[in-house]
Amino acid sequence: MPVTPAQVNIRVQTIVVVASCILFAVKLLAYYFTASVAILTDALESTVNVVTGFTGLYSLRVAAMPRDENHPYGHGKAELISASFEGILIAIAGVVIVYEAINNLMHPHTIREIDLGIGLVLGTAAVNYALGWYCIRTGKKNHSIALQASGKHLQADTWSTVGIVVGLLLLRFTNLVWIDSAVAIIFGTMILVEGYKIIRQTMAGIMDEADAELLRQLVQVLNVNKADNWIDLHNLRAIKYGAVLHLDCHLTVPWYFNVNEAHREVDALDRLIRENFPQTIEMFVHTDGCVPPDSCSVCPLTACPERRRRFEKRLEWTLENITTNQKHGM
Repeated sequence: MPVTPAQVNIRVQTIVVVASCILFAVKLLAYYFTASVAILTDALESTVNVVTGFTGLYSLRVAAMPRDENHPYGHGKAELISASFEGILIAIAGVVIVYEAINNLMHPHTIREIDLGIGLVLGTAAVNYALGWYCIRTGKKNHSIALQASGKHLQADTWSTVGIVVGLLLLRFTNLVWIDSAVAIIFGTMILVEGYKIIRQTMAGIMDEADAELLRQLVQVLNVNKADNWIDLHNLRAIKYGAVLHLDCHLTVPWYFNVNEAHREVDALDRLIRENFPQTIEMFVHTDGCVPPDSCSVCPLTACPERRRRFEKRLEWTLENITTNQKHGM
């Protein structure tokens, strides 16, 4: 039995949870040996990895549940809730890091066993970045916002760790204790911005904000491959529920087509989109009949027995006219 994308997502997130717990323990060990507030800050930031790891795993399991009577579109939006929660925690971690860095800048203290501490946290940074890259790649492939958020979070944690290591190295060679805090402030701010971006992306999904880039890709594919019987396409809507993409649209065909003929055009449209987009797709297509003579000027069907006006030019679909609720973009 083939493994589904949802099962792959859950498997990857399980690895994230286990790794986050181990890396958190390693950072605590590094703090124990060094007494570095900067390393303690990095360890505290890793607690977010642990919490969001479990949250992301739960959300992916919920999102993988089949649709039911109460959730006719499935449970995919559980991923968005998890990702938004993760974005909030990332932003909070950024604020905490900046606060602790400023506090350490005002009240510096001696750090011991600095070489050991650098080695331990560098190791966690490498693992975090590799794991984050794997999460983002898998999340994009399987269209999982929750998994992409986990990956971005792990990589954000990597950069904060790198910043702390840079500060520790400079401190080791220059004895300028303020450098540690200054670098931590910079990377803490970067983490705060990354948290905002994740929150913005997930809120857009929860509010069903139109994915302009996806719609542009759709328009391009449709313009290149449109059939002569597809006189117009309008009222296009695209909504994502987890890994499932729901598309609604109105397809204008010759008014004299019977139900079977119109359905063949819908099947052809459905097949075209599935062949060009890797997402799991559900399409709901409403067929409209053309309206002579207005439709005739944009209809390329040369064998039309009901033509009342000569063909002038084929209708070029754009992001603007394909999403309007009016035929021919008028």
